[in-house]
Formats: sequence, C-alpha cells, structure tokens
Amino acid sequence: MTQPIFLVGARGCGKTTVGTALAQALGRNFVDTDNYLLTSTQMSVADIVAQEGWDGFRARESQALKSVTAPDTVVATGGGMVLAEANRQFMREHGVVIYLRAPAQILADRLEAFPEEGQRPTLTGKPITDEIVEVLAAREALYRQAAHHVIDASRSPEAVVDAVLAALQLSRASQSSILTAHL
Repeated sequence: MTQPIFLVGARGCGKTTVGTALAQALGRNFVDTDNYLLTSTQMSVADIVAQEGWDGFRARESQALKSVTAPDTVVATGGGMVLAEANRQFMREHGVVIYLRAPAQILADRLEAFPEEGQRPTLTGKPITDEIVEVLAAREALYRQAAHHVIDASRSPEAVVDAVLAALQLSRASQSSILTAHL
C-alpha cells in the first residue's frame, strides 16, 4: 500500500508525534500541514490568521493538503482540516484517513503541558478545556465522517502507532479478501 495516510483529530491528539513514529515504522515520509504552511509562507498560523482571517488560513490549509499529498507519505493535518467537505472527500479518495480520538480532558491536559504559544490562536477565546469541549462537539461527526479508522489516542504514542498499524493490516487483509472474492 503506497497511498498516503492522513491523520486527523483535534489539537493535542498526537498527530505529529504519532505521525512521525508511524512514518518511521512504515519507512515513509512524514509531513505536517501546519509545519508545511509555516515553512512555505514564513508565517505562523497565528500570523496568517491575523493577516488573512480564518477563511484565508483555511484556504491556505486546503492548498497545503493537496501540495503535500504524495504516495508513501504520512500526513498530519491541522485540527480544522475536516471543516471543509472538499478536504474530507479529498483525503478519503486519495488515501487512508485515521482519526486519532481522545477525550477532551486528555487533550486539554496535553495542550496545557506543552503549550505552543503563537502557533495556534484560540478559536473561541475560552479557557483551553472549555474550548476543546466545544470544538470536539462541533467536529466529532466530521472527524468520523472523514475517517476510515478511529483509533483511541488517549494511550502512549507507541500504543497508538501499534493500533494504527493493526488497523492498516486489517484493511489490507479485508481488501485482499474482497479482491479474491471478485476474481
């Protein structure tokens, strides 16, 4: 399987950490759409939002998704990548989408332990736990709609990588049996 693997989920779910380890385990390239934007625009997410608003950022984010999509690549997407139906459809059609799902309190604890000042401005202006609860409520259905597999991301990065690898193995096995049945 050479098709890209897209990791989706809320901030703090481990897309970059898990994505890096997953790419290494599979011998693939790794790219993070937020880091790609930072490098290609020489601006942080906060800078882009300040200059172009959220709509401008979302347009750049969608373009970044298309730019980084390549065979044998693991792609960590921004938490809001699923907001655009076109992005959800693009990822489902061009690769395997893994939703790294974790409860709001775990996400908030991780974000408070490792704040990324200036990297991502607040979406709601509320305290981080309240914001995460609100954002997850709004996006949960979109993450699930985009995903081929939902993985419990509340565990250690190693356990999450193992779960993703197992899900990918199951996918390959079921695709093989479907192909065999049609022959």
